[in-house]
Amino acid sequence: MSTWNNKLVWVTGASSGIGKACAEAWARKGAKVVLSSRKQDALEAVAQPLREEGCDVHVVTLDLANSDSLSGVAELVEATHGAVDVMVHCGGISQRSKVLDTGLEVDRRVMEIDYFGTLTLTKALLPRMVKRKKGHFVVVTSLMGLFSSPLRSGYCGAKHALHGFFESLRAEHHDDNVKVTMVCPGFIHTNISMNAVVGNGSQQGTMDAKTGAGMPPEACAAKMIRAVERNKAQALIGRTELLAVYLKRFAPGLLRRIMRRAAVT
Repeated sequence: MSTWNNKLVWVTGASSGIGKACAEAWARKGAKVVLSSRKQDALEAVAQPLREEGCDVHVVTLDLANSDSLSGVAELVEATHGAVDVMVHCGGISQRSKVLDTGLEVDRRVMEIDYFGTLTLTKALLPRMVKRKKGHFVVVTSLMGLFSSPLRSGYCGAKHALHGFFESLRAEHHDDNVKVTMVCPGFIHTNISMNAVVGNGSQQGTMDAKTGAGMPPEACAAKMIRAVERNKAQALIGRTELLAVYLKRFAPGLLRRIMRRAAVT
């Protein structure tokens, strides 16, 4: 019997990219998977082939930008599909613009989606997990949650905030058997840069060269699931860009000089 049989995994951002890849991988491992994002049609396009394979998948739409609605969505998921064993926070948005060129409303939007939306779902599920003495939050942040790059101030701020919040949650609820795995991807071949917002709130609409040459999301998803199965506190996923994490730890001044000169888009 698979480790994931009879386990419910809920994935946000499941219509594309890393979220789609990990939802597919968990479903094929035997988990019951709830797919969520804003777009019903895109979610159904992911779900239908999995259903044809015999996977147990369900679609529940949500909008991370509308925090007031999310507690109700969490209640609906657990009432309809059962207790959530693993909550995979993969939904979010990136940003590409200089601080001086970025309206505060753009920073607020990125924070609302990437941080407050994630927190709202977490706080809705946490009491039930504590009561059951069982649950696992898998939080897809970024290497940008560990250090920062030019043109990503709002995005880096939101990702750093997630690390601060979930490390506190981990400490508070260790004895309740509520687990946390922080997933920090580097360059993964997704549409993150295409969908990133720029200073005026519009989409960038172009593919970063390094993102375009990044690791396939399916490979990222496989590493994510292994990290969750091993109950790793943090998973760094990428290629040579992971070296920056060690520079941040052992030679932070050097990393700052490198980042100032980096050709970023």
